[in-house]
Amino acid sequence: MASTPPIFRPLVPADQAKLWHWLHIALWDPPPAGLRPIELLQAPGVRIYAEDWGRAGDVGVVAQVDSADAGACWMRCCPPSIGFAFVDEATPQLGIALEPEWQHRGYGRPLMLAALAAARAAGYRQVSLTVHLQNPAQYMYESCGFRKVELRSGYHLMVAALPPSTP
Repeated sequence: MASTPPIFRPLVPADQAKLWHWLHIALWDPPPAGLRPIELLQAPGVRIYAEDWGRAGDVGVVAQVDSADAGACWMRCCPPSIGFAFVDEATPQLGIALEPEWQHRGYGRPLMLAALAAARAAGYRQVSLTVHLQNPAQYMYESCGFRKVELRSGYHLMVAALPPSTP
């Protein structure tokens, strides 16, 4: 479990360089594979998740632990059929990454829940993501309300409903 509780702040345009880094971490492959080549971030189907952060509708949070940015969870809506987790134009696609030193320490779930709360507050009704079949994070995603709805080329498409908050 997380020993120091994280605090959360919005992911802002000034975080653009960090967001590229977090997107790189988020492109998970099963061990023993390491990070994918950095050039992959420039592929149109990948860069859509991070380029020009701060557009209308972008929602993201950064987890800070002991005053350090430990990772982020972010989402944005994409044009039709753009992005591996595309469901529809009103459903943002989510990315999440923690710096290696903060992984497997209980910070992912609170980060995800904070991002889902921000998405709900922004008026989104659901959020989607894809996760590799071998990625154990899928169980944490399920604990946050995501459900597997489809298999896409070795990845689970998962969707979380975001019922409106009650006053």
